[in-house]
Amino acid sequence: MNTTAKPRFGRMIPAMVTPFDENLELDLKQARALARRLVEGGSDALVINGTTGESPTVFYPQKMKLFQAVVEEVGGEIPIIANVGDNCTADTVDFAQDVQKLGVDAFMLVVPYYNKPPQEGLYQHFKTIAESVDLPCILYNIPGRCVINMTAETTLRLAHDVENIVAIKEASGNLEQVKAIIKDAPDGFDVYSGDDSLTYDMMKLGAAGVISTAGNVIPKRMKELTDLCAEGNYEKAKSVHDTLLPFMDELFVTANPIMVKEALNLVGFSVGGVRLPLVNATAEQSAHLAEVMKEVGVL
Repeated sequence: MNTTAKPRFGRMIPAMVTPFDENLELDLKQARALARRLVEGGSDALVINGTTGESPTVFYPQKMKLFQAVVEEVGGEIPIIANVGDNCTADTVDFAQDVQKLGVDAFMLVVPYYNKPPQEGLYQHFKTIAESVDLPCILYNIPGRCVINMTAETTLRLAHDVENIVAIKEASGNLEQVKAIIKDAPDGFDVYSGDDSLTYDMMKLGAAGVISTAGNVIPKRMKELTDLCAEGNYEKAKSVHDTLLPFMDELFVTANPIMVKEALNLVGFSVGGVRLPLVNATAEQSAHLAEVMKEVGVL
């Protein structure tokens, strides 16, 4: 795998939160404003309606409106990656084919959750979806949410066998698995950290960058971290990483995206609350988050 080439989606990709109004309805005006803020903050691409975007509680018609709004606002400036992954293969194929017409640039596809397919099922699931569309696809392995881990072997089979499977967001936390994928992936296949706190470690191993939660709030500083790693300036990158780590960790003291939405609200960019079954940050959580944000210079 060639780790020096510039990745097709860049290195710092915020997984954008989905703004809601006071009634928890989609706030498309704020979605456009947030996309613009993230572009101006140096983001290389955006993932729309992923885990951080509350994908389980944003219905298909709402997803379509959200994708359309972001494409209209910043499409053509940076790649727009639509998360269309679900645990029903046929449903995902139908949805991806509809979303493709909106002008997005790529898809993200999460490992199917709840139904716990074997590795061959994962291979067939992703192959079937990717071959049904014309756009490049990013796999998303997150065993902490999906119960099962997609092995390096399965990821590599897909990377070699399916032309438009071009990257993976690896959130297994297993650096040996990450190393194995990077070592044997074809040229042009990129591995992204799915954990802000592992960006430094994974980029040292040859990962392309990060699909980031913290990047919603501090895009410029996350971009600085990925740029320093890409330049091989690991000493300075480690300093940036160590400074930001308390904030990165604080965003995950409870289920994501509860705290990142609270962080955006605290810096004065209103994104509303979260939809049930998630609940908003408690007063104590918010106060502690504000303390950490002040300590690391975010607030």
